[in-house]
Amino acid sequence: MNGHFAALDEAGFPPFEPGTVWLVGAGPGAPGLLSLLGYYALGQAEVVVYDALVGEGVLRFANPAAQQVFAGKRGGKPSPKQADITLHLIEWAKAGRRVLRLKGGDPFMFGRGGEEAAALARAGIGFRIVPGISAGLGGLAYAGIPVTHRDTNQAVIFLTGHDESGALPNSVDWEAVANAAPVIVMFMAVKHLAAIAGRLLAAGRDPADRLAIISNAALPAQAVVETTLGGVAGLGELPTPAIVVLGPVSRYREVLDWYTPGLRGNWLG
Repeated sequence: MNGHFAALDEAGFPPFEPGTVWLVGAGPGAPGLLSLLGYYALGQAEVVVYDALVGEGVLRFANPAAQQVFAGKRGGKPSPKQADITLHLIEWAKAGRRVLRLKGGDPFMFGRGGEEAAALARAGIGFRIVPGISAGLGGLAYAGIPVTHRDTNQAVIFLTGHDESGALPNSVDWEAVANAAPVIVMFMAVKHLAAIAGRLLAAGRDPADRLAIISNAALPAQAVVETTLGGVAGLGELPTPAIVVLGPVSRYREVLDWYTPGLRGNWLG
């Protein structure tokens, strides 16, 4: 393996031009799940604007001379306004700086990456999207849960647990969601999980359906709570950030739970 990564030195990465913005997904937590383009961008950027779900391990790859700007949003806590974040991205780019917008998971999966990219386009700012491994895929994989399995489901729904105001989304057709797919993966759903469970049960979902809550996914502190949809009301306080999966796929964790304590000592994941 000696010298293997040195091959990337002449790999011909796309130029990170001054005055442009790269929107990069940092993955579900483990720094080792960052893409090659994401790693390259961190080394090139002059401004790194990062979210609350981006871990310190990922930021270790950043250009030491880069300005690091925290722009995280956490429920119930003072947070930067989205309009201000977008405005700053445009201002830094117009000042000729290489700007990296770093998001946990994937920027286009409930990450507001589409909103920010559209604003950059309207402002005439060049940008590049670098997808990341979504927590809805990678986080489940680290818990030994495949998001699809041919013996259980041919469809999956991805659902956000709150709207822009932080409230339970009222625009969701809960009856349709409850019956559309065997597996539902929920982002940012812990706060309203009891209410979501109530709506799904009222729409006819089986209270015996398996449900797993993976907190701190792909990190050494990862923890998994397993229950049923009907058992959600009896849960105590749950750690966050967390991803929730409802449906039969969590049963595979019984044999696929590979991320054991013995493997968690490597900071890369």
